Amino acid sequence: MVKLEIANLSKRYWRDARDVLALSDVSLSVEDGEFLAIVGPSGCGKTSLLNIVAGLLPYQEGTVAIDGKKISGPGTDRAVVFQHASLMPWRTIAGNVRYGMEMQRRFDEKTMRERARHFIQLVGLNGFEKHYPSELSGGMQQRVNLARALAADPVVLLMDEPFAALDAQTREFMQAELLKIWAQASKTVLFITHQINEAIYLADRLVVMSARPGHVKDVFRIPFGRPRTLSLKRDPRFLQIEDKIWQLVEERPERIGMVVTN
Repeated sequence: MVKLEIANLSKRYWRDARDVLALSDVSLSVEDGEFLAIVGPSGCGKTSLLNIVAGLLPYQEGTVAIDGKKISGPGTDRAVVFQHASLMPWRTIAGNVRYGMEMQRRFDEKTMRERARHFIQLVGLNGFEKHYPSELSGGMQQRVNLARALAADPVVLLMDEPFAALDAQTREFMQAELLKIWAQASKTVLFITHQINEAIYLADRLVVMSARPGHVKDVFRIPFGRPRTLSLKRDPRFLQIEDKIWQLVEERPERIGMVVTN
């Protein structure tokens, strides 16, 4: 069953008296419970696409819908995990996790308390409820960021390079932890990243976008079962897929006959 449907989507920006086409005729769907990752060269419109799905950016052509309902702005059916945790330093971890629920005003006090406790435990921070963000590492802060998004009970979880600000070792660890959390939370995920092996490791399907104006160049169904361990990244089949995707990402527009509109 399709949960998120993007059809013939185009996005334009007005920059320095020029009409810049950022996304051109993008069409893709995300199935219920699927983990879909998007990669592509810098400036291809990945983040613009995610922000459109989040309801934070308008678009000029096409449609974006969740469960058949067209998106016209932010909504409780979506939550975004950005690159930086952006936690409120004056709130405890439990207070930060509760914040999204408080803004929705659809949970009573008991439910918010129970959901905050549940998702703090789910992301492996049990015992840190009364700590403040300054007392946590970068990886732990991103766990709080993820718990806050999940506690709000979104239909679709949008993740915009959530591990990009972490050191390499912590990033690897967080990838493995995310898969465990996702398996338990059973959410539909749209995941944006520049790191190709991260996308392959995490995703059910991987979308490769072209250089600007961004459009869907290819889609890969990742052939590895679950659960996955980090050792999968050394599998020859994994490396073969990674090489193929790198080739697609590195292709220049003139080599594939594509016209860039400025």
